[in-house]
Amino acid sequence: MSSPASRRGDSGAAVAEICDRLRRLGLLSDVGSAPNPSPPVFDDAVDQAVRAFQQQRGLTVDGIVGVQTFRHLEEARWQLGDRILSFRAGWLISGDDVRALQQRLAGLGFHLDRIDGIFGPQTDRALREFQRSVGVNADGTCGPETYRALARLARTMSGGAVSSTTLRELTVLETLCTGVANKVVVIDPGHGGEDRGLTHGELSESSVAADLARRVEGRLAALGVQVLLTRALEAPRSLDESQRAAFANNTSADLVLSVHVDSVDTPHAAGCATFYYGDPLAGTGSRLGARFAEMVQEEICLRTDFTDCRTHAKTWDLLRLTRMPAVRIECGYLSNPRDAQRLSDSAFRDAVAEGIAAAVVRFFAPDPEHN
Repeated sequence: MSSPASRRGDSGAAVAEICDRLRRLGLLSDVGSAPNPSPPVFDDAVDQAVRAFQQQRGLTVDGIVGVQTFRHLEEARWQLGDRILSFRAGWLISGDDVRALQQRLAGLGFHLDRIDGIFGPQTDRALREFQRSVGVNADGTCGPETYRALARLARTMSGGAVSSTTLRELTVLETLCTGVANKVVVIDPGHGGEDRGLTHGELSESSVAADLARRVEGRLAALGVQVLLTRALEAPRSLDESQRAAFANNTSADLVLSVHVDSVDTPHAAGCATFYYGDPLAGTGSRLGARFAEMVQEEICLRTDFTDCRTHAKTWDLLRLTRMPAVRIECGYLSNPRDAQRLSDSAFRDAVAEGIAAAVVRFFAPDPEHN
């Protein structure tokens, strides 16, 4: 707007443009306008609307539409998705759409010193980092593909800044929720080889975990899942958790299940618990791991009379080092006589395996909200 500032009493093309912008923002009503109005006049209603707009935008509230006020009116016309945004040295795009993009990027955890509605170098860097995180061409241009990625994450996020790890997980969720067929699942039977774990009569932690893994493997394979085991059921030696995590990472699996049974010094501890990665000191963790852990816990307890020991965040190596959602399932205590009796029963083990398999199916089931 190169013409002089507009104020109360003025009329003409500039005032018509100002009134149009104010109407679009819902600050000026058409009530009372004649069917074929004469050139609009900067009257009391327009003055009040301009002052309200200036108040909203942190401008000097004087009712005068000068260069700054008109520029803000121009920026206010743009909503996120209305146009393609990118960094242009020497001519910086500004607008409410840029501000909305900056707010979205900051909410997702990407560094921005200032949310100012101006597409400068820092917004360009944050946008490229976001694009790399979600697998979009990192060209710094916010176009249709990037807008779609932002929209998908907006439906998934529950608010607040998140780590880049969480962001990647939420993006992966888009590709995971397509059904269980053809997914790759790593099953990790606990212990193994020379490490039998604790024993109870004929039962050992290693043998029970291996048998449960075999039963889960059969059920998932029948559903079209590619199942990989971290160890042979009769492996000559045991692997540590970092080796098991490396195996899972090298297979590019979609999901990791570590199957264990527990044993402690007291016979009173009993029940089933499921663990996922979470660091309470850092306030970080795997949201997808937590989501799957809840499903596992629900499905096992639905089918058995195990005591529900709930889900818990841990920083164990297998959970921390895997690049995909991973859980560790403690299926009862051999040190508890009642749990040991349950786990001696083949039908009971079938019920546990059915619960784990059902949780896998649920985890990969298409989410209507993402369609």
